[in-house]
Amino acid sequence: MTGGSEGRGRRTLSFTSVSRPAAERSFVKILFVGDIFASPGRALLRAHLSELVARHQVDLVVVNGENAAGGFGITGALAEEMLALGADVVTTGNHVWDRKEIQDYLRSGTNAARVLRPANFPPTLPGQGLYQGVTRGGEPYAVLNLQGRVYMTPLDCPFRKADELLATLPATCRTIFVDFHAEATSEKQAMGWYLDGRVTAVIGTHTHVPTADERILPHGTAFQTDVGMTGAYAGIIGCRQDEVLSRFLTGVHTRLEPAEGDACLNGVLIEAQDGKAVSIARCRERSTVVGC
Repeated sequence: MTGGSEGRGRRTLSFTSVSRPAAERSFVKILFVGDIFASPGRALLRAHLSELVARHQVDLVVVNGENAAGGFGITGALAEEMLALGADVVTTGNHVWDRKEIQDYLRSGTNAARVLRPANFPPTLPGQGLYQGVTRGGEPYAVLNLQGRVYMTPLDCPFRKADELLATLPATCRTIFVDFHAEATSEKQAMGWYLDGRVTAVIGTHTHVPTADERILPHGTAFQTDVGMTGAYAGIIGCRQDEVLSRFLTGVHTRLEPAEGDACLNGVLIEAQDGKAVSIARCRERSTVVGC
């Protein structure tokens, strides 16, 4: 990896390995929980998060909560609930603005800095897409939230926005997690390769279906195209089957309600040393919980 903000802020074609004394090396365990969908997803988080953190001795917990409010959007109260349960940072995506009250929360909420919206939305909107903190073990970290553009609302380029924000981080911040909320698998994989060696992990969200391609890219970045959702898998991407099928069969878009049954938490566990991933594994917890 190239050193300093210049190498981190812009993709280069060659990488220079930098070795550090063993005393300076840090070991960090990251748990990322995929899209919390409605009350089943929130119930799963309550049921499993603290146990997962204890079992795996997790240092940093990131949770995508953009669909926590009835399957569409997030409120400040629900964001605070997820933080109270043990999330260090809550990320979002294209549904972040579905509940208008989130705008006031992102402007002045108690823990608003720890609740991210995609960084490549217009800067006039409330909230930020980058958070810097310190893990439970005392290691500096950053979480970056970006949104794709393929088959989605046109936004600023997520690749250039990543370059811009990574260039602002100090060299001491080696643990960097990226939630890339995007539709196209090609765009998500492109971001993984683009940031390989410059961040600890690039994990995709949005499609609600977990992919089986978790891996560590050549220069030390953990990658998975989509972590999947945390919610009811008896439905269709979290919603009731009959309502979704009606949309496909009639073309009429009616309100969708959350499904119940086959509740499952999907996440990913990443181990990193000195900012580079050394392991990545899918995390899947099934449960009978279906409601609040």
